[in-house]
Amino acid sequence: MDKKTKVKRVPKRGHYDQETIFNILDKAFLCHVGFIHEGYPVVIPTLYGRKDDILFLHGSAASRMMKDLANGIDVSICVSLVNGLVLARSAFHHSMNYESVVLFGKAEMVEDPEAKMAGLKVVSDQVLKGRWEEVRLPNEKEMKATTLLQIQIKEASAKIRTGPPGDDKEDYELDIWAGVVPVKHKFLPAEVDPLLKAGINLPDSVKNLFNE
Repeated sequence: MDKKTKVKRVPKRGHYDQETIFNILDKAFLCHVGFIHEGYPVVIPTLYGRKDDILFLHGSAASRMMKDLANGIDVSICVSLVNGLVLARSAFHHSMNYESVVLFGKAEMVEDPEAKMAGLKVVSDQVLKGRWEEVRLPNEKEMKATTLLQIQIKEASAKIRTGPPGDDKEDYELDIWAGVVPVKHKFLPAEVDPLLKAGINLPDSVKNLFNE
């Protein structure tokens, strides 16, 4: 923990252990990447994948984010999950139950072909486990058009809120409903590509989404 990673607002919600941080990262696949581009701040949403203490980002080789990050500039990455709407008796004390991770670091480009292919699989598995084994893998042209970056998960912190609202003592006497509305993230039934050839069944990777 250092000045950058220390949770300053409601510090009791901060967590700095690797297990908690990795657990939150493994529940999601979308992150927001913050960096400075030509003197002004930019935040870009993108997919990611985690393996051990490495976070992988991938994108077009023509992407400004990929180009900037590959130069080793400072980057901040956020992953957040909303788990509930916290409805208090007062407007002021409304909140959310959530889990979030913020990490800082510098990205490195993965250039070794085998390591790059392995890293892309990590990103694919983060989104949908098993899909990589079902599809045509990237060819040489596609690999050249893709940049893979890796960032060590070293400077990071998690922040978690759980539980009911915290109202002012006198507000508990008000005739106003209060509580938590849980939020659940789930996949809906798959929508078939209208150009799909006849006779092709739903793949195991998609079926497994509904068996977990």
